[in-house]
Amino acid sequence: MKARWLLLVVTLLLPFAGQAQDSFTILFLGDSLTEGLGLETGESFPDLIAKRYKDEGRSNVKVINGGVSGSTSASALSRLQWYIRSKPNLMVLALGANDGLRGLSVPEMKANLSKTIEFAQANNVKVIIAGMQIPPNYGPAYTSTFAQVFPNLAEQYQLELLPFLLEGVAAKPELNQGDGIHPNVAGTKIVAENVYTFLQAFVPPAADMPSGVTAD
Repeated sequence: MKARWLLLVVTLLLPFAGQAQDSFTILFLGDSLTEGLGLETGESFPDLIAKRYKDEGRSNVKVINGGVSGSTSASALSRLQWYIRSKPNLMVLALGANDGLRGLSVPEMKANLSKTIEFAQANNVKVIIAGMQIPPNYGPAYTSTFAQVFPNLAEQYQLELLPFLLEGVAAKPELNQGDGIHPNVAGTKIVAENVYTFLQAFVPPAADMPSGVTAD
């Protein structure tokens, strides 16, 4: 009799054990644009996307906001090596803007991003790379060479390319903070909507999962 009850309990629990393995983690690895500089807690675009998944009942999706203000591509690999313990399934790589704004070496930026992509792929993390554009402060040649890095990396490593992270927001005063660089609340909502729409093809649909969505 005890053996039968034990078998029944195990049988009932098996579906939940399988569900626990169906969680899906998205890592947004970026800078102040990702962190949400100048915004209140919960207003960054990764936070808005996490809330969207939660509201849709997609409790199997976890969002990690890995944005650090002021960071350049030089920190990308070491930061991913730390976040890899969270076992992300998907990484949105949104770095390089600060390299361009500071006029740093474009070949070095490309090398930094390449190492990060290679590490991610070696650990079975799917990579989406977000394109960046900068003002023409350093001349048209630098600006063009900088912008071309992202589609080139996408082609080289067979990545999905989000053409421009700030599409529809950049250079619009009403959608940016006083510095003209960081989106305000209205601009961030547009970024979140654009990124959410792009991610739809790569994120699993709603599932009844015991764990909630969190933004770290």
